[in-house]
Amino acid sequence: MVPVEVVGVRTHLADDEIVVLLLDPDAALLVPILIGPAEASAIASAQAGIVPPRPMTHDLLRDALVAAGAPVDHVEINRLEDGVFHAALVLSSGRHVDARASDAIAVALRFGCDVLCSAEVVALAGVEIRPAASEEDMAQFREFLDHVSAEDFEIGPDPGPEGGARGG
Repeated sequence: MVPVEVVGVRTHLADDEIVVLLLDPDAALLVPILIGPAEASAIASAQAGIVPPRPMTHDLLRDALVAAGAPVDHVEINRLEDGVFHAALVLSSGRHVDARASDAIAVALRFGCDVLCSAEVVALAGVEIRPAASEEDMAQFREFLDHVSAEDFEIGPDPGPEGGARGG
């Protein structure tokens, strides 16, 4: 199992699909998991720190587990079968509770616990991320632009009609 970061929820406008993105920073792979709108809302609201006036389903589950003395230690996304991600809530007792990946992530965010993903799942479903230019690269490019002039790009005198290509 490798620790992953919950990047957030994104909507693909062309397909009208919602995904939660998990990042394996060591492998520089992003794992997109297709989720429903209710789970997307639960994940996004937890990431934003929004506390509803009355507990929503994932809040209720957290409160019930805490009241029962069985808080969630971490969650595991443990397999991918036929395009479906499977997960488990791992309680402080060590017991595993089967869960949908989206629900497990929503609960993990409410407990503030780690989300782990099987290395095999990351390898199968992960998409390589292209690193953006670093701040250092951008600073060097800005420095170049500050000191460059049009003359720096001159390539010599224009050959004109005499030195140009000959028609045939």
